[in-house]
Amino acid sequence: MLNYIWLCLMLCALIIGVVNDLGYGSNTGGLKEAVDGAFKMAEVAVMNISLPLVGIMALWLGIMRLAEKSGMVQLLARFLKPVMIRLFPDVPADHPAMGSMIMNIAANMLGLSNAATPLGLRAMKDLDSLNRNPGTASNAMCTFLAINTSSIQLIPVTAIGILAAKGSTNPSSIIGTAFMATSIAAVCAVTAVKLLEKLPFYKIKNSGVDGAGMEAESTTQQATDSPVASPVLAPLKLGGMSLLFVYFVMVMTLLVAWMFFPTQCKSVPFDVVKDNIAVRLIKSISLLSIPGLLTFFPLYAFVRGIKVYEEFVEGAKEGFQVVIRIIPNLVAILVAIGFFRGAGGIDLLTKMLSPAMNFIHFPAELLPMALIRPLSGSGTLGVFTDIVNKYGADDILSKMAATIYGSTETTFYVLAIYFGSVGIKRTRHAVPAGLVADLVGIIASVMVCRMVFR
Repeated sequence: MLNYIWLCLMLCALIIGVVNDLGYGSNTGGLKEAVDGAFKMAEVAVMNISLPLVGIMALWLGIMRLAEKSGMVQLLARFLKPVMIRLFPDVPADHPAMGSMIMNIAANMLGLSNAATPLGLRAMKDLDSLNRNPGTASNAMCTFLAINTSSIQLIPVTAIGILAAKGSTNPSSIIGTAFMATSIAAVCAVTAVKLLEKLPFYKIKNSGVDGAGMEAESTTQQATDSPVASPVLAPLKLGGMSLLFVYFVMVMTLLVAWMFFPTQCKSVPFDVVKDNIAVRLIKSISLLSIPGLLTFFPLYAFVRGIKVYEEFVEGAKEGFQVVIRIIPNLVAILVAIGFFRGAGGIDLLTKMLSPAMNFIHFPAELLPMALIRPLSGSGTLGVFTDIVNKYGADDILSKMAATIYGSTETTFYVLAIYFGSVGIKRTRHAVPAGLVADLVGIIASVMVCRMVFR
């Protein structure tokens, strides 16, 4: 699927650019702009995305290794076992992939993008270890991608920040609309991916999964990775457990102070006047999540007798290898997007689809944003900011745009990064399922906002 999409973007960009240069198209775009866009996106892929991602990947994969070695990942997987085994029947309940996916989904829900991507890449690597068809996306991989592109959003932090910066009287009002839109999109995405995987066109030959064999392999791995008890470590473990208790007391004290005595704190992560108790709680949890994960997993691993520094370094080494595998895929997809957008392809699609959108009462002003969203996150942010500047932060169009931004994902970027990290070339039904999630998220955002803000 990505082969056809990539080639179509490149060829259409060339044709549109030539037509625009000859004066038969729109006044925006052309071959020069297309080439400039392609080279700019190639630079962005390496310099602005891949290189900064190396450090972030090293950090989070190191933390994930500590979580896995200490048994925390398996504990999380068992806690959500009833839900996960229905979504991922081909993945053994105690496999590390379960815990990795749970942590990625949780990070996405809290809007922790810096943590979600590395955790998602680790989950994809774990899923690939179960893949009987190297280079071809398994059903579990496609389902995981569909959930990622339609992740339920508790707090769309960036969208709220833009509205607040532009003077909105109640920027957090989109929290409810984004939650409802993403919930609808998530249900539709999972339904779509489960239906599409049954179609003959997307079936994999010899894709049967030997669940018992993998279960045994997973159990063996856990037995190998389990920390070894040592009498020498007993006093250290006792001290570690004491530190763990003090850690929880400190975190809970800070959370209670923020919730019920915010005016007495030096700083709080929410608006004391405008935010209700539920919004305060979610924002506080979001803020505490990163420092909490960075400290809790090493401390818990230490209590379990893990050599925390050595294991963290071993996990961090994987970050460099993952990013190197990602770069070619990321360059390829972003160059095609920059080439197409620079040639004027997005403007042409907007003009062609505007009559149909007006007929179904979809705001034409939101169409460029809807078209760009699956292709470019930065491009979508630019369009969203322009809409807020033009119509005002409290206009219903701005609320719709903010909800769309917080309820949808840059699908092709996610596919390129996640599948590229494990060398997947045949994406099967992941692309259509992801686009269904985007489409449903956009439509749901408009409908929910009309009901809430009318």
